[in-house]
Amino acid sequence: MTDTPQPPAASAPTRAGFVALIGEPNAGKSTLLNRMVGAKVSIVTHKVQTTRTRIRGVAMEGTAQIVFVDTPGLFRPRRRLDRAMVAAAWGGAADADVVVLLVEAHRGLTDGVRAILDALTERVAPGQTVALAINKIDRVKAEVLLALSQKLNDAYPFARTFMISAERGHGVADLRLWLAETLPQGPWLYPEDQIADLPLRMIAAEMTREKLTLRLHEELPYQLTVETESWQDRDDGSVRIDQVVYVARDGHKGIVLGHKGETIKAIGQAARAEIAAFLDRTVHLFLQVKVRENWQDEAERYTEMGLDFRDGNV
Repeated sequence: MTDTPQPPAASAPTRAGFVALIGEPNAGKSTLLNRMVGAKVSIVTHKVQTTRTRIRGVAMEGTAQIVFVDTPGLFRPRRRLDRAMVAAAWGGAADADVVVLLVEAHRGLTDGVRAILDALTERVAPGQTVALAINKIDRVKAEVLLALSQKLNDAYPFARTFMISAERGHGVADLRLWLAETLPQGPWLYPEDQIADLPLRMIAAEMTREKLTLRLHEELPYQLTVETESWQDRDDGSVRIDQVVYVARDGHKGIVLGHKGETIKAIGQAARAEIAAFLDRTVHLFLQVKVRENWQDEAERYTEMGLDFRDGNV
């Protein structure tokens, strides 16, 4: 089967609903969302905890509109921001018509996956559909996949199990078709040509944060955030975007700027190119780096990220 959405059958009823993608950090949720939608709406890096908020991407399959919710990875939270991210993930699952748990084939039944399975039993509403998607299947042999599938299904009564590679697209069309058939009948929730419901300001900020995450060393990406401070549509069709990169320490500012500003310049160029491709228009991007030692304890920063500050309380 190809990865192309199927045409609607004659007189088929419309369906619509929310599908939450949950799993450990780096399980491939953002990659799967982008694959399903057919465009990059959620940032992807090799580093864990990249996704911070619930990002909705909209995919069409026949007469069904599937609203995917890419949630932050589920992990043991330590900081306020961590706790708010985990709360957002479970909130996304609770609000969904269908929950899809992604598990990495080569990592298997980890302690983190066990914790998610235990929590699913407590958090999933009666009658809520939960499916399993074993991802990155190209990394292990068939017999390992079958054994892992059996273990996971013994641990939790999944409605269906899918073997996929979100990066390569294997099995994704089958999963999308099943989801389309499983969602409740009803009118579409978004216009047919809409692919995401995040404000463009936030999508642009996330794209810049992705470039920062890819460029900087291990810990620093978790100590910074990006906000779109202003957005000006120009008469010539271009847009001027001013963004602020907030860091927690003076030393971090120097690292982000780089020698003679070379690092932030390269990040700005990469971000501008991606934002321009997404918007299909010329983008003038201006970045500032500011030190805010306690930004992770400021409610306004959480609002900009689409998180609830109160969820970070102990």
